[in-house]
Amino acid sequence: MTKGISSTSRSLPIVLVCLGALLFANFLIYLYIDFLNQSSGPHAFPHGACPPGQFKMGIMKNCSPWLQCPEVRREVRKLKMIGQGAVKQVYLSEWKGHKVALSQLSNQEYREDFLHGLTMLKALQGPHVVLLVGFCPEDHNFVTEYQPLGSLINLNAVLGQKKYQVMDTWQTRLRLALDYVSVLRFLHSSPVGTRVMCDSSSLEKTLSQFLLTTDFHLVANDLDALPEVDRQRGVLVKCGRRELGGDFVAPEQLWPHTEVQLFSDELMPSYDEKTDVWKIPDVARFLLGKVPGADVAHFQLFEIHSRCKQEDPTQRPSARDVLGVYKMVYSSMMKDNAKPGSRDML
Repeated sequence: MTKGISSTSRSLPIVLVCLGALLFANFLIYLYIDFLNQSSGPHAFPHGACPPGQFKMGIMKNCSPWLQCPEVRREVRKLKMIGQGAVKQVYLSEWKGHKVALSQLSNQEYREDFLHGLTMLKALQGPHVVLLVGFCPEDHNFVTEYQPLGSLINLNAVLGQKKYQVMDTWQTRLRLALDYVSVLRFLHSSPVGTRVMCDSSSLEKTLSQFLLTTDFHLVANDLDALPEVDRQRGVLVKCGRRELGGDFVAPEQLWPHTEVQLFSDELMPSYDEKTDVWKIPDVARFLLGKVPGADVAHFQLFEIHSRCKQEDPTQRPSARDVLGVYKMVYSSMMKDNAKPGSRDML
């Protein structure tokens, strides 16, 4: 009996050392995955390496100052129209061998919206926003980097193409959802104040505000409607002067007096950035799709998504809080997927 106890005593430290080593290894793996999570996403976007007022794209080795009117007029060549909306027309164009997108005001009635979008592009340059190449306010146009995969609304069609089917995984799709929430977090605490995405009255309209990059991330592209919330000054927002409807918009964006009075913009209550948070679960549902592993992501995001759908906007989490949960879920799923012998969710 004494011999058995002695043997157990000798093996116990070995077991503890092995257990400690395993826990430490798992901790290092978690940190590494979290690092990849932090560094993945649009943060590799090339314009992050340039000082303010400059850009670099494609194979450019050096940063170049934003193009001004003379350069835009002389050096940017239109190729074909690739998009048209109420505010602007977008042309696939070429600048010194680089494909770019030239946006031009299409209706003078929306001149202020167009110039606001340009102001936001200039102020919000960074990993979450499409690269600004140049602009000419006199001619009501600006130039951005061209993203050949187009709007995020094309996601399913793009991933359905044979050459991209290998990318149609929960990893790609959950990362896109994480990118989307990252953009909201950035806009809600941007260098120019708390900004609300007002061009988001439907899922399709919301998706059209983003571009899908060739490395399968997303960047905000259409910034024509980003009003500011300033609680210290008591400034809230209203998204347009028309009545909004449907389940996609937040409850506080709906006219509250439908049974007793017709819609009136003057009497419509204002609201804040929590309208963007309400829409996160619906956008995430589209982005995650129905690939293997998406159900696991939905399950792990269920609680935070339920909080996003609180009727009372003050009870909803901030975009920063939602982003924190998304990062944990992404890291956890990546960690589980990397375990030896685990069932691959791909």
